Amino acid sequence: MTHAQPPYTDPARLAEALKTDGYVVLQPADVRALASVSDAELARLAQTWDQLEPDNYLKDGGRYRRRRHACFIQNGEQLEQAPHRPHWQPVEYNALHGGMHRLFAPVAGETVAQAAWQHLIVSLGRICSQVAGVPHWYVEAHQFRIDTAGGIGRPTPEGAHRDGVDFVAVLLVSRTGIKGGETRVFEADGPNGKRFTMDEPWTLLLLDDARVIHESTPIQPLGEAGHRDTLVLTWRAGGFQGDGEP
Repeated sequence: MTHAQPPYTDPARLAEALKTDGYVVLQPADVRALASVSDAELARLAQTWDQLEPDNYLKDGGRYRRRRHACFIQNGEQLEQAPHRPHWQPVEYNALHGGMHRLFAPVAGETVAQAAWQHLIVSLGRICSQVAGVPHWYVEAHQFRIDTAGGIGRPTPEGAHRDGVDFVAVLLVSRTGIKGGETRVFEADGPNGKRFTMDEPWTLLLLDDARVIHESTPIQPLGEAGHRDTLVLTWRAGGFQGDGEP
């Protein structure tokens, strides 16, 4: 099966490319170098995706998504976990699930304690700070597994969207026994866009959420069943989304 390969970014110009293009894509070796993590550490982290809980909020009635969620406050190189809270987005950014206080299962403490987890968030937050000049971030982390047990799985059932934050990172953790799952990134206020498929574990897409919209196409099984695991991280200045919302 052939599909478009990711337009990989030179890691030496990561912040510059994010400022210029609104998104960057890093190959796994460059992600490992950026976060100072080993293959073994990432493999250990990937195993935690086998312990996710069902997403019971899907309005399309699907049972194809499992997830865990956690919140953090990043101040420079320091990362502190915030009390567990519902995930909330306005309807302007998520027409399907916006306006809902969705309380997902928390990311396991053993997962948060892993060095790879900490280093990935801190290193990517450092890039966000270089681009935006903001040292203090409110970070949300989502572990996702989209499966094809029902025949089809939808990574982004809300369609092409923005998240209402400053920056979004999508890391492919694994891709097993599936076809589809094409990543699409388009200018929010222009005609240009890119389509590609992230195949290799720990490929990274980092987005400026104000400048681009993104989506991933549905997945289907190649055999009996398959799944696609991702880690989605968001950075937002000023507070978590939903603060003060009834």
